[in-house]
Amino acid sequence: MPNFLYTAKNQKGETKAGKLEATNEHELAATLRQQGLILISAEASDGEKKFRFDIKKIIAKLGHISLVEKMMFTRHLSVMIKAGLSLNQALKTLVEQTKNPRFKRAILRIEENIRQGKTFSESLALYPGIFNNLYVNMIKVGETSGNLDEVLNNLAEQMKKDHDLISRIRGAMIYPAVIVIAMVGIGILMMIMVVPKLSEVFEELNVELPLSTQVIIGISNFLQNHLIWGIVILITFFFLARLSLRNKAVKRVLHKAYLYTPILGPLLKKINSARFARTIGSLTESGVAIVESLKITAETLGNIHFKESLIACGQEVQKGKELSKSLSNYKNLYTPMVIQMVGVGEQTGNLSSILKTLAEFYEEEIDKTTKNLSSILEPIIMIVVGAAIGFFAVSMIQPMYSMMGGL
Repeated sequence: MPNFLYTAKNQKGETKAGKLEATNEHELAATLRQQGLILISAEASDGEKKFRFDIKKIIAKLGHISLVEKMMFTRHLSVMIKAGLSLNQALKTLVEQTKNPRFKRAILRIEENIRQGKTFSESLALYPGIFNNLYVNMIKVGETSGNLDEVLNNLAEQMKKDHDLISRIRGAMIYPAVIVIAMVGIGILMMIMVVPKLSEVFEELNVELPLSTQVIIGISNFLQNHLIWGIVILITFFFLARLSLRNKAVKRVLHKAYLYTPILGPLLKKINSARFARTIGSLTESGVAIVESLKITAETLGNIHFKESLIACGQEVQKGKELSKSLSNYKNLYTPMVIQMVGVGEQTGNLSSILKTLAEFYEEEIDKTTKNLSSILEPIIMIVVGAAIGFFAVSMIQPMYSMMGGL
C-alpha cells in the first residue's frame, strides 16, 4: 500500500501537512475527512508508485464526461432535492452512483466546497470543462429563487433535447460516413495493388500516358514506397485543419460557407434557431435577465455568425432596443417567423413560453429533415462515387485505347 504526502485543511481553514498510508487518493480523502480534514493535494511518496499514480491521474483528468452522464446527474439531483434530501446528502449519494472517475472526483470536490461555505453555483463554476456558463447561471437563479429542484429539472430537459438533436444528426451522418470511408479504403487498396501492375504494362508497351494517368500512377508509387509517410502526412493535414479552425477568420469564412451550402445550410439555421429559442426560453423562464440570457446563449451556439449576432443584439437590447428589432438586422440568419414570434412574445410579456413553442417547432422540423437526410444524400454520394470510379477507369483505360489506335 503506497504512502501519500498530503496537504489538507481543517474546518478553521488551517493548513496541515503529513504522510499517510492509503490504497488510493479517494481512500486518503475519506480517512482525512474522519479526522476533520479536507484533502487539498496528495503525492505518492514512493518513486515508482508516484509515477504510476500520476499516470492514472492524467488519464482520469483526460476522461470524457458525456452529455448523458451530466443529464442523469442533473435529473437524479433534482429528484433527490424534491424528495427532501439536503444538497450535500444528494451529492454524496451521486458520488457513490457515478462510475466515471473524473466526474466522481468533481462531484466529491463540489460537495466539499459546499461544506466549506461556498454556494452550489460557485462550486460548479470551478469546473467549466464539465458545467458550462448556462448550467452555472441557471443553478444560481435556482438558489436565489429557492426552486433549485425545478431549475435542475429544466436543465435536465434542456440536455435531453440537446442529446436527442445530436443523436439524430449523428445517426443521419453514419451512412454517408461509412460510404466515404469505404471509398477511401478501396481507393488506397487499388493504388497499392492494382495500379502498380497496370503501370508495369504501360512501361513495357512504352505508351504515352495522359496527365490523369500520370497523376494516379504518381500517387500509387508514393503510397507503395512511402505508405507510412502518406499516413503521417494525412494525420498532419487533419491536425493542421483542426488547428486552423480555431482561427477566428478561418472559422468565420467556413461557417459562412456552411450556411449557404445546399441541404446543410437550412439544417444548420434550424439547429441554431432551435437552440437559441430553447436556451433563451429556459433562461428567461428561470428569471435570468434578457441581456445576460443572450450572452449565455451565444456561448452555446455552434455557428460563429449566430454567436456574434446574439452578442451584438445583447448590446442593442441593453441600450433599450427591442430584441425582435435587433434580430431583424440579421435576416440572413433568422427567419421571419423567428423575428415575428420574438416580437409577439415581447408585446404580450410571454416571451419564454413562445420561445419554447418555437423551439419545439424547429426541433420537429429538424427531426423530419434528419430522417430524410440519408435518402437526400444517397444520390449525391452515388454521383460522387460514380465520378471517382469513372475518373479512375478512364485514366487507366485511355492509354490502352491509344495503344490500340496506333496499331
